[in-house]
Amino acid sequence: MITLYSFGPSFGLPDPSPFVMKVMLLLKLAGLPYKEDRSGYGKAPKGKLPYIEDAGEIIADSTFIRFHIEKKYGIDFDTGLTAEQKAIAWAVEKMCEEHLYFVGLEVRWRDDANFSKGPAHFFDSIPAPLRPLVRAVIRKKVLKGLMAQGFGRHSSAEVAELGIRDIDALAAILGDKPYLMGEKPCGADATVFSFVAGMLKPPFETKVRTAAAAHANLVAYEARMMQLYFPPAEKA
Repeated sequence: MITLYSFGPSFGLPDPSPFVMKVMLLLKLAGLPYKEDRSGYGKAPKGKLPYIEDAGEIIADSTFIRFHIEKKYGIDFDTGLTAEQKAIAWAVEKMCEEHLYFVGLEVRWRDDANFSKGPAHFFDSIPAPLRPLVRAVIRKKVLKGLMAQGFGRHSSAEVAELGIRDIDALAAILGDKPYLMGEKPCGADATVFSFVAGMLKPPFETKVRTAAAAHANLVAYEARMMQLYFPPAEKA
């Protein structure tokens, strides 16, 4: 059985990382059973989660995990899509992962109130005397990375403006379809769902969340995917 190294449920989500959720859904779409191991962060080969172990082989990064599933198990996550649809799906997926991701990072880690509600609790298992120091050090590291990437150089209002553009684009592409590209989910749905859920579910006050909640099709899409693939009994 495949082992998925994850963080574990948080913020009303199966996992606080959209990349971990993406892999969970890819495995479900592929019909591949898996188990979670929530103790693997310190051994992550690329210093991040997720990664999987499959018959002794370690594969890190959600996109390379997808490639592995497709190659080893003969899965075509985009079956039935035209070349143009596949290109659109790939572009949308990378908009989420390489742009919208940093919007979420900024609103969770830079805003004091949101940090207190969310990422600060990642360190609750650390002994109380050390907890404030570890929180401060990791938060500083994350914000330094955000500055190097570029989003940290924008004001929060500017970041929100960029994020809302992404959300509006997702809503426009989804339209009245049940899934991103049509009547059944494709590979990019694993990513899009994870990011939409990450914007809607956690208790963070953001303009981007408000924008996402204003799109009835995104709200319905998130609820539909959550019910299909992550019913309440699985979230514990």
